[in-house]
This record gives sequence, structure tokens and C-alpha cells, in this order.
Amino acid sequence: MKRIVLPIISLFMLGCGNDPLPKPKGYLRLEYPEAEYKKVESSLPFSFDKNAFSASVSKAKTSGNVKGINVKYPSLKATIYLSYKKVNKDNLDSLLRDAQNLTQKHTMKADEITYKPFENTKDKVYGMLYEVGGDAASQSQFYVTDSTEHFLSGSLYFYAKPNYDSIYPASEYLKKDIKRLMESIKWIEH
Repeated sequence: MKRIVLPIISLFMLGCGNDPLPKPKGYLRLEYPEAEYKKVESSLPFSFDKNAFSASVSKAKTSGNVKGINVKYPSLKATIYLSYKKVNKDNLDSLLRDAQNLTQKHTMKADEITYKPFENTKDKVYGMLYEVGGDAASQSQFYVTDSTEHFLSGSLYFYAKPNYDSIYPASEYLKKDIKRLMESIKWIEH
């Protein structure tokens, strides 16, 4: 009996194999279409390129000397808000300060704020792109100006609670659109 039981017990011990391992967590893979840009002529004194993936460009509410348009991305639950102001002889400093202060308001929730100067001397477009890391309300902000007549500021907002890990892929995709928007600005003289 011993001869039979010992081999059977040995078989069970050898047949069990390795300890079970938990399955790794699955991650959502987000893929966005390759950007195709087309020129947008607005009622404001500038044109720019927008991604065809965005649904629309709509006129925003205006107040005083501020006029705006919105570039909407419904499938990403995001909008790039653009605000245009005319530069006069003594308001450029305050416009620049306001644009910079708007970005600094995000420091409470941001892990980091990096900035990249932008300069296109051929088309007289100069500005700054701010990239906000962390759970801030806006992940990207920018401004461009010709320093004499035109000032445009923009902000990217998502219609979701700011969770950097969740919106990171969409934020990175839209940062490319913002960079293209800045690079393609052409001022129109009326």
C-alpha cells in the first residue's frame, strides 16, 4: 500500500506547478486620428489652422473689447477657448500680465508649469505656451501678439474633473493642435 500511496502523493505535488500569479491590470489604449489641419477664417482679425477632428469653431460671448471663439472637441470633452483683444498704446503690458496671471492661478493644483517661448518674425507672431502638469483645471494656456495691434490668448479646458492621469493622452494630443494653431496664426488687417 505504501508503494502505491507514495507515488500518488508525489504525482500530486509535482503536478501542481508554479504558484498562481495575479493577472496584470489592463490599461485603456486611446488612439486618436492623425491630425489633418485646415485653415479657419473667423470674423476676428486673424486666421489659423485647426484640426479636422475638432467638431466646430463657434463664436464665444463677447464683453467690452474682448471677442472670442471656441474650438470644440466633443469626443474628447474639451474646448480651446480663444480670446482676442486689440492692442493700443498703453495696454500691452496689462494684457501680458493678465495672460501670465491666469496661468499662475493654476499653481495650487499644478505639479509643474513649463513655458516655451514662441517667435515667428516673418508673420510677426510672438508669444508663450504654458504646459500645466497635474490636476489643474487647464492643461495648456498660451498667448500670441504682434506687439502693436493684436493680442490672442487661449486656454484648453476639459469637461471633466481634472485627473491628470486620465486626461493625459487627450491633453498631449491637443497640445499638438495648440502648437499648430500658434504656428499658423496670420494677422488680418481690417
